[in-house]
Amino acid sequence: MALLQWKSSLRRSSSVPVLNSWQNHTTPCNWTGIECSHNAPLVVTTISLPNSSISGRLGELNFSALPFLNYIDLSSNSLIGEIPPSIGTLSALSYLDLTDNMLHGRIPSEIGDMRSLSQYLGLSLNNLTGHIPPSLGNLTMLMDISIHLNDLVGPIPEELGKLTNLVNLELSGTSLSGQIPTSISNLTKLRLLYLHSNQLSGPIPPSLGNLKEMQDLELANNHFTGGIPISFCNLTQLNILYLAMNQLTGYVPQEIGWLSNLTSLVLYTNQLRGPIPASIGNLTRLNYLYLYENQFMGFIPDEIGNLVNLEAMFIADNQISGSIPATFSNLTSMRRLSLFDNTLSGPLPQEFENLTGLVELSLFNNSLSGNLPSEICKGGQLETFNVANNMFTGRVPRSLKTCKSLKSLHLAYNQITGDISDFGPYPQLIDANLEENNLYGELSKNWAESTNLNSLALARNMITGALPPELSRLIRLEILVVHTNNLTGEIPPGIGNLTNLYMLTLARNKFIGHIPSEFGRMRGLQHLDISSNKLSGSIPPELGNCTKLIYFNINGNNLSGGFPVTIGNLVNLQIKLDASNNKFTGGIPAQLGNLAMLELLNLSHNQFNGNIPSSFANMVSLSTLDLSYNNLEGPLPTGRLFGNASTSSWFLHNKGLCGNMSGLPPCYSAPKLDHHKRNFHNLALAISLPTCIALILATFIVIMAFHRRKTSQQTTAIQRRDVFSVWNFDGKLAFEDITSATEDFNERHIIGAGGYGTVFKAQLQGGRLVAVKKLHPTEAEMTDEKMFLNEIEVLMKIRHRSIVKLYGYCSHPHYKFLVYDYIDRGSLHVTLENEEVAKELDWPKRAAIVRDVAQAIYYLHHECNPPIIHRDITSNNILLDSAFKAYVSDFGTSRILKPDSSNWSELAGTYGYIAPELSYTSVVTTKCDVYSFGVVVLEIVMGRYPRELQSITSAGQREKLALDNLDQRPLLSMMEEDIALLVKVAFACQQTSPQARPTMKDVYHILMHHPSSYCFPTTSEF
Repeated sequence: MALLQWKSSLRRSSSVPVLNSWQNHTTPCNWTGIECSHNAPLVVTTISLPNSSISGRLGELNFSALPFLNYIDLSSNSLIGEIPPSIGTLSALSYLDLTDNMLHGRIPSEIGDMRSLSQYLGLSLNNLTGHIPPSLGNLTMLMDISIHLNDLVGPIPEELGKLTNLVNLELSGTSLSGQIPTSISNLTKLRLLYLHSNQLSGPIPPSLGNLKEMQDLELANNHFTGGIPISFCNLTQLNILYLAMNQLTGYVPQEIGWLSNLTSLVLYTNQLRGPIPASIGNLTRLNYLYLYENQFMGFIPDEIGNLVNLEAMFIADNQISGSIPATFSNLTSMRRLSLFDNTLSGPLPQEFENLTGLVELSLFNNSLSGNLPSEICKGGQLETFNVANNMFTGRVPRSLKTCKSLKSLHLAYNQITGDISDFGPYPQLIDANLEENNLYGELSKNWAESTNLNSLALARNMITGALPPELSRLIRLEILVVHTNNLTGEIPPGIGNLTNLYMLTLARNKFIGHIPSEFGRMRGLQHLDISSNKLSGSIPPELGNCTKLIYFNINGNNLSGGFPVTIGNLVNLQIKLDASNNKFTGGIPAQLGNLAMLELLNLSHNQFNGNIPSSFANMVSLSTLDLSYNNLEGPLPTGRLFGNASTSSWFLHNKGLCGNMSGLPPCYSAPKLDHHKRNFHNLALAISLPTCIALILATFIVIMAFHRRKTSQQTTAIQRRDVFSVWNFDGKLAFEDITSATEDFNERHIIGAGGYGTVFKAQLQGGRLVAVKKLHPTEAEMTDEKMFLNEIEVLMKIRHRSIVKLYGYCSHPHYKFLVYDYIDRGSLHVTLENEEVAKELDWPKRAAIVRDVAQAIYYLHHECNPPIIHRDITSNNILLDSAFKAYVSDFGTSRILKPDSSNWSELAGTYGYIAPELSYTSVVTTKCDVYSFGVVVLEIVMGRYPRELQSITSAGQREKLALDNLDQRPLLSMMEEDIALLVKVAFACQQTSPQARPTMKDVYHILMHHPSSYCFPTTSEF
């Protein structure tokens, strides 16, 4: 009756095939999934219904009616609700598996009453919260515990050390904290210990070396410090050792070579240093060796050549020097080899040709030289070949030219030669970079067979011939870079069909003919450079449709005709518009004044006539304007760019420009006076001049006398005030107020520091608290006072409730600081790191923070004129007040320090938050902020930086892992679908392709209105 009652409570129980046999008036001993004892009386002893599509509450099963149960397996179903405490009454139970359901709540302490539980306790892959109950220490007969991938918090109970029969202990993928209890070393029968992907800290206990039966030890992705215990040399049965993604320091012990049964040694992303121990060569059963992202130095030991079973070796991103040992030719089982970002030198051993099973070879960013192995793709399995940025010479190996398995081919920045005419086809290829080599020949139409190609870069070679029209079939292409070659002929109009293209660089070739009007179809184009060719005709007006352009260069051609007014539609142009050295005629369109974000405009060496449009005064971001060598006339417009004597060369060699600037004649507002009027004026001047001189002298004498009387009253403070230019937000703020409040910038007032300055807390007279950022740029960056003040003018106009208010500034050639509103709680990053405060930051508050930040960035991108790109959205730059209201800070510091920079790569953000496109382009766009925002949203929902998600490419897997690793410190007080929306928004913002990311306007709209009909596109659609 208990079983039938439970069946009736299950959702859609009638449609669950395995329960069809559960009928009244029949013996349960014949029911599917039910077993009974073989002796009288007949009692139910087993419920085994794994993966049976059961959906309902486990708590509806009356366990007290089934006291003889010794086996329960309900894994891989859809059970919901909490684990009922009554389950602890099953005193005969030896096996309990509730893995992979949707159970939530705490693990009941009553489970510790099931003293007969000996085989297995499986609670993994649920949504269980709270602490691991210490009562589990009562299950002294138990051999296997698996509670991983839940939302548990708190420490690992010391009481688990009582489970001396335990063979497997899996507690990974939760949020457990604290240190590993030393009592774990009592579990001498333990063979598997999974504690990875938690928040455990402190040193790894040396006593773990007592677990001599251990075969699989995984402690990766925690916060462990200290060294690798030498006692681990006692674990001679060990097969797998995972210590990656911690903060381990010191040397890898030579004794590591004693672990002769080791098949996987994974130590990446730590701070380990010193040489790679030669004793690793003793680990002859090793399949995987991951040592990347550490501080190893010295040579790669020859003994690694003994690892004949090695399938993958990653020693990248260290400080390894010397040559690659010839013994590597023994590694014939090798499939993946990554040694990039070291200082390796010398030639590759020619014996590399023996590595016919290679799938990946990454050697970029070293100093390797000589020839590439001729048969490197002999096995036909090679997918990634990256030897960029070395000193390789010789010819391209024939096997690489026709390697059909290739997905990524990078030969850039070497001195490799060879005929490019017979490259391909590459049906699997996704990206190819062959820049800066000595390649010659013509581009083959075979490249068009690479229909998966996203990026093709062939710049700075000696390639000749035409650009194949067949390239128009590469509809997934996002980057096409072929500048600085000897390409000829016309630009194929079909290139305009590449609507996913956002970077097209054809500069410094010998292209002729017109610019195809079809280019106007590439609505996502951001970077277009067709300069230094032999193009003729006019600019097609259709280019005005490419409204996402931020860089546009057509200089050094034979283009002619009028300049299209549609170019004024390109309001996102930011870095450059260069149309110099052509033959343009007619007037300069006033519509160019719409380009408020543009930093450089060069129209020099043309035949423009008429006036300079007065609308140019609206181009507030413009730092360089060159209109020289034209036929322009009339007065210069008003505005900051037109009153600086140092910029006069921008206007030279024109027909009749005038203005108050060195090198230009002054402008006259009236016709010249006739001879008689001149005589009259001369007479008046002769009379008035002596009189004026006398008055000036008298005035000067009076001022000097007054000045002498006041000199004794001058104070040092006033002299100091004369040195500085201080903006007073309330008429009282001055330099002395700030220095007094900070005790001359004493370090005890410091509340933060970053790449651009140090932040001090200052309490002004009257009790007002402000944050003072004292900038510390280099002297070269501090010299342009006018530029600094112009940038301040832009930033002071920003007024938004979710952006930290800029009150004022102090400016001096060697001393600058900014005065902001003080936000009392500090940064979001600090809040998430504080265990107690993070509990207060409940889910509604976290969702509100996401909305506040989205609204602030939306304001900067879409409501400021010109739009402002933050460039450094991180959890450190989001401040919280006492009510957890969010404010975006540091929105202008990089802009102030280098406002005229056209290369923002060194300023474009914080590692881990930087958009991936900044690895190959210096162009910063609003989509860079969108990407960083996505990282911050994940950090908010997971409670920590989402490091474990960075290496996962599947969108579905990333979303699932993020939802499985939600921050468990706050109580779940939001609908799960609302949290899922935040995760979906975060991953939409982190698409690799900038065009695939939504705008902040879209993001803000979704977060505020949450329409159920809105769908983010899948990764495949991008």
